[in-house]
Amino acid sequence: MSQLEQIETAILSLPSHDFEKLRQWFLNLDYELWDEQIERDIADGKLEALAAEALAKFTESINEFER
Repeated sequence: MSQLEQIETAILSLPSHDFEKLRQWFLNLDYELWDEQIERDIADGKLEALAAEALAKFTESINEFER
């Protein structure tokens, strides 16, 4: 049995309150890692093109609305 399979089996055998604590811990970890990745992407300028495109579309929609 692989280590992952052992972890899966252990998780499935947890009492519901421990499973809920693990689930919440894992969600928080996932959010933290996602936030760190976004911060790195912003610092590296990887979102500049996306932000420019969003602002251009927003400006275009405002201009169309004002006509």
